Amino acid sequence: MSRRPVNPARRFADGGSMPFSSSLHQKSRSSPILSVGLVIVGALLLIGYSYSGSGGFGGDKSVSKLEGDLSCTSEVLRAVPVLKKAYGDSMHKVLHVGPDTCSVVSQLLKGEDTEAWGVEPYDMEDADAKCKGLVRKGVVRVADIKFSLPYREKSFSLVIVSDALDYLSPKYLNKTLPELARVSADGLVIFAGYPGQQRVKVVELSRYGKPAKLRSSSWWIRYFVQTGLEENEAAIKKFEQAAEKLSYKPSCQVFHLSSYH
Repeated sequence: MSRRPVNPARRFADGGSMPFSSSLHQKSRSSPILSVGLVIVGALLLIGYSYSGSGGFGGDKSVSKLEGDLSCTSEVLRAVPVLKKAYGDSMHKVLHVGPDTCSVVSQLLKGEDTEAWGVEPYDMEDADAKCKGLVRKGVVRVADIKFSLPYREKSFSLVIVSDALDYLSPKYLNKTLPELARVSADGLVIFAGYPGQQRVKVVELSRYGKPAKLRSSSWWIRYFVQTGLEENEAAIKKFEQAAEKLSYKPSCQVFHLSSYH
């Protein structure tokens, strides 16, 4: 990129007489410079796009912005301080279920006296070295959440789910939601997308097999009742109070459910 652009005026002068009129000669002076400029700008844009896609400039966050995809898993990362205030000691032993769970688990493990595990429902071919290390240690597992989770009853004080249930039909939700409640002792927190949120279907199909089914809050509440799950009123109140205090406004729907007793 350090190469100096050729001066078109000098090149034309060295070439002797031109078969064009002087007026056309004047107009042609700026044309090569404009072409070179457009080529350079185009090249820079292509380089920037390729780097952002491969994680060169900010990793997954840059990819998410380019795709226009709102991630409820990234929303969980924003909500961690609020969740800690709302759930207190229940944040001592946490299971996160959803794509990019390594990011959430790594964030939770930074807290004092916090144990965290994760379940990744989809493939992890593009996982970084740190994430693969969590998998080798058994902290993060790859498992199909449409079937029984590989944990005993009430293994975790709190279970947090994001970007996972939106891809399940009611047929599989009937199995997955009770499983999530089964392995939690103090509660279940679900982060779900709002209807109307824009997502890139090509990206979803390549990773999840189908686009998300974004449902309204009334749909979810009716479904929770049908499944025998109750909203955790005390946790909802504490979460709202903590969110107001910390000026946190969620971009995803957040549901607080009680565990089975």
